Amino acid sequence: MNPRLRRLQADYQNVSTTLAEHPTIRLAGVEGSPPERYFIDFYVRGLLPEGEDSFKVGEAHRAEIYLPMDYPRRPPVCRMLTPVFHPNIDPQKICIGDHWSAGQTLPLLISRIAEMITFQSYNVKSPLNAKAAAWAEQNLGSLPLDKRDMTC
Repeated sequence: MNPRLRRLQADYQNVSTTLAEHPTIRLAGVEGSPPERYFIDFYVRGLLPEGEDSFKVGEAHRAEIYLPMDYPRRPPVCRMLTPVFHPNIDPQKICIGDHWSAGQTLPLLISRIAEMITFQSYNVKSPLNAKAAAWAEQNLGSLPLDKRDMTC
């Protein structure tokens, strides 16, 4: 088995084991053998867009994590499959940051996405969604939306 396939298999075992008992994050499905695409369900408080200028609190979100051919040298490609109102999330991309390293684990990445959904983590300096960034700056006292520990 080549190094990439060994890494993919180890990642799958790590994610499966870590999320098996997690109270708010579930592995909803995978594609590939070993998996290169993960579907993750988050049962946490986040904001769901409702039209152009409004949103509501929602507690069920799904993300997709795709591991490209040059993974782990290159970061996973992450996107929300359910709409989320957040400064660093748009319909095609979750901005996971500029500092990916091959040693990072998928459970750590999954935790970071959960922290983003709940506004435990956000960056208003270089947003993908300017309206969400402005809202976050105006509502600092209401954040985070969910204070539970998202660590996987």
